[in-house]
Amino acid sequence: MAERAPSWVSDPHIPSVARMYDYYLGGKDNFAADREVGDRVLAAMPYVRAFTRANRVFLARAVTLAAEDGVRQFLDIGSGLPTQENTHEVAQRNDPDARVVYVDRDPIVITHARALLEGNGQTSVVQGDLLDIRRILDDPGVLERIDFTRPVAVLLLAILHFVARDEDVLEILSVLRSRMVSGSYLVLSHGHAGDVGEELEAEVRSAYEKTSAGDIIPRPYAQVLTYFDGLELVDPGLVPVEFWRAGDSHEDHDLSRAGFLGAVAKVP
Repeated sequence: MAERAPSWVSDPHIPSVARMYDYYLGGKDNFAADREVGDRVLAAMPYVRAFTRANRVFLARAVTLAAEDGVRQFLDIGSGLPTQENTHEVAQRNDPDARVVYVDRDPIVITHARALLEGNGQTSVVQGDLLDIRRILDDPGVLERIDFTRPVAVLLLAILHFVARDEDVLEILSVLRSRMVSGSYLVLSHGHAGDVGEELEAEVRSAYEKTSAGDIIPRPYAQVLTYFDGLELVDPGLVPVEFWRAGDSHEDHDLSRAGFLGAVAKVP
């Protein structure tokens, strides 16, 4: 029997990067079109599931770090579909009064998140497009929860590689930093291709061309590192997400392998 999409899914035949991410994590909020493209990516890079899951662990560790340093406001942009260890769960475990705003442009994400958060008075969900970052920061739903005169942790996890133009990425970061006071944190992860080769990279990008995002743009380590210019990188700096504060792991950081690079930086 063919899958029947809920009424709020605009077109289940167009793969969604949010639902593909859910598929990589082993979730159930995805459709045949998402799994078909996701399987193309997994065939090219079978370890995608591993570094996608590692990205969720990175989120939890980074939010915990900021919360333990006294941050009580969290703005998660490009949050994706709710799963385990969401930002509000981690932050409010540390302090039940921590305020969290999720932002995403995908109506599916918005619907799921609002249903999940019903009754949570400290958390809200706002629909917004990262390319219009000023509108996000001035949205009444954001300003209801986030006081930009106080430290805030801004999360940009696995989202900037869907912004095609480098100048747009820099503009987004510049606008965000202009609103982040001393003591705020930037938590960021970004896809990189490592040394997988042009043919393999082209196959993955070709798969993502069929999605609502239209492409995925891996960027090299040196370029991603510049996104933290002027900020104080928290130890261990920019590393593959699976190694960020991963206990007693002393393994070499293998940058030849594709995956997500992640770092946390504090506004001085």
